[in-house]
Amino acid sequence: MRLIGSILVLLLLIVVLGLGLLFTLENDVLVPLNVLVAELPAQRLSTWIILAFFLGGISGLLASSIAILRLQASRLSLRRQLAAKPSKSVVESSGTGV
Repeated sequence: MRLIGSILVLLLLIVVLGLGLLFTLENDVLVPLNVLVAELPAQRLSTWIILAFFLGGISGLLASSIAILRLQASRLSLRRQLAAKPSKSVVESSGTGV
């Protein structure tokens, strides 16, 4: 079963690389990029699009990493607070009988 999974991942990787290559070959028009304060030199359209996806993915990973680190710190703090409190045993019955 593990072999089949590895083969499927390899096939998916080959398909994605092939589509990326076709995308790059088909979008070869030179386009300058104007970013408000500067105009970047003309590059292929595919280069700008792939760069935008890459930077978006990296910024998404950074944002989610920060959120995960905050949650882990909060969880650790709550565990420390819980460990510092004296444990309450089962409520002792006073013999009143309810």
